[in-house]
Amino acid sequence: MLDAIEMNPDGEIRASVIWLHGLGADGRDFVPLVPQLGLSGMGVRFVFPHAFARPVAINGGCRMRAWYDIRWADLRRDVDAPGILQSVCEVQELIERETALGIPANRILLAGFSQGGVIALHAGLTRPSPLAGILALSSYLALPAVLGREASEASHGTPIFMAHGSEDPVVPLALGEAARDYLITSGYVVDFHRYSMPHSVCAEEVFDIGAWVQARLGP
Repeated sequence: MLDAIEMNPDGEIRASVIWLHGLGADGRDFVPLVPQLGLSGMGVRFVFPHAFARPVAINGGCRMRAWYDIRWADLRRDVDAPGILQSVCEVQELIERETALGIPANRILLAGFSQGGVIALHAGLTRPSPLAGILALSSYLALPAVLGREASEASHGTPIFMAHGSEDPVVPLALGEAARDYLITSGYVVDFHRYSMPHSVCAEEVFDIGAWVQARLGP
């Protein structure tokens, strides 16, 4: 099981958010956003897992926390499918742990930034029962063909929020838009937002995320 930072609400736990960080970060990366989401009093538990450290080729083989290896600036080239699928399995274990705590799948929301968004989309859409939602921020689909084969029929009921910066030099906006188009064509409901920002998160985006999560996890 992945190590993780866990934040429990006061009182009864009514829902869970599992939030995956990006390349080279760790679970602490998005903890500061929690108070800004407006979820106080809703009984939402947050889980921020730490990816395992591994060598990352594009960064000279340095070991860092990563959900999978990246070998080229062109993220569609020589994709690390085994690494992605292994991380998907690890995240599925986290989801199963939440359900074992008594939180139904439709009260669990999976979120991820960049690499974390890749894993969130693949893990969430291959579940046998739909989640409360999937947040994919500044992200893309690394294995669309594999997802097309492995996606569950029930996952078409999972709402998806995607956000991307128009000036993103790491994951180009075109990759995010291509993922959106693929998912919509495949029958998913995608709420896509574009912001004037690089590979990051902005205040307007955080506000929109909060409103979307409130709508998914509200009473």
